[in-house]
Amino acid sequence: MWEAEKCNLCGDCLVRCQYVDFDEDKSVAQIKELMEEKPAEILKECITCCACNEYCPTGANPFDLINRLQEVYNSLPIPDKMRTFMDAGATVPSALVKGDESKPALSLCVMDHPLPDDAVGGQMFDGMTVAKGGEYFCYLGYVHIGMDSPLKEQAQSFMDKLAAIGSHEIVFLHADCHAMINKMPEYGIEVPFKATHLIEYMRDYLKEHPEMISPLNRKIAYQRPCASRYSPEIEPALDELFELIGVERVERKYDRESALCCGGMFSRIYPDRIKPLMAGNIRDARENRAEAMVFLCPLCMVTLAKVANENDLKPIFITQLVRMALGELPFPV
Repeated sequence: MWEAEKCNLCGDCLVRCQYVDFDEDKSVAQIKELMEEKPAEILKECITCCACNEYCPTGANPFDLINRLQEVYNSLPIPDKMRTFMDAGATVPSALVKGDESKPALSLCVMDHPLPDDAVGGQMFDGMTVAKGGEYFCYLGYVHIGMDSPLKEQAQSFMDKLAAIGSHEIVFLHADCHAMINKMPEYGIEVPFKATHLIEYMRDYLKEHPEMISPLNRKIAYQRPCASRYSPEIEPALDELFELIGVERVERKYDRESALCCGGMFSRIYPDRIKPLMAGNIRDARENRAEAMVFLCPLCMVTLAKVANENDLKPIFITQLVRMALGELPFPV
């Protein structure tokens, strides 16, 4: 939620943006226009990566203001088929596969089909209740087509469907879902179960079963998804997870707070601006001697897997990586 009273007009949020070239004066002027509800230039230049929320030193959440006004002014040239694609999320056939009630449930949102076939399986997920499909769609993806109203409108329904699973704890595979959970206080909605990020769940499982781990001794580049901007507290857990499985997350330019969006549909909307950064992201991983590119978001993996492979970076979903350390899957060669 945008908190105007926290904004000190420093301009850092837009100065640090990797998708525009604004100096401090222009950045401050843009924020002033936004605060006056004007159609500032940034509304059509923003590619909705959410990074400015993390860049903001005072926690004012400028992306939330930008995103709301993008909807007001219909600022982004989003193709009709992308709006249709987003709307289809709620219509994906749903299933609730009941498991051991003493274990947490696992929510896949609508990511079942984009996921690699062997991403969810093995000892970590054995016996868990699994919820998937449109009933469990989190709606956070609408921010990427310049809309924030669907999140607020559907938040209570989203929470009601999750609560109806009847589990004391739900693990969220999709980073967007966990981000949506983090927004519930903004909507005045109580979360009646323990909400656990996939990274936290896997880290805790590994800590409870150290005897099962065979360190991988590999170097990887991590593709941090945009939704992780809403859950920065997960970063230490991710580092701990990588340490547990003997993986080095290579230090590189485009990671952590400086991570780049995968590119997604914006590589087609603004190709001259986005494709060079996508290429730079891959090059950055290779130049820092990564053997693989590890993904938390299934759609990021869909976007970048082919070009990663072409550059000798094995595309691996993060659950696959952990399963490799547990001896359930081979590291790709």
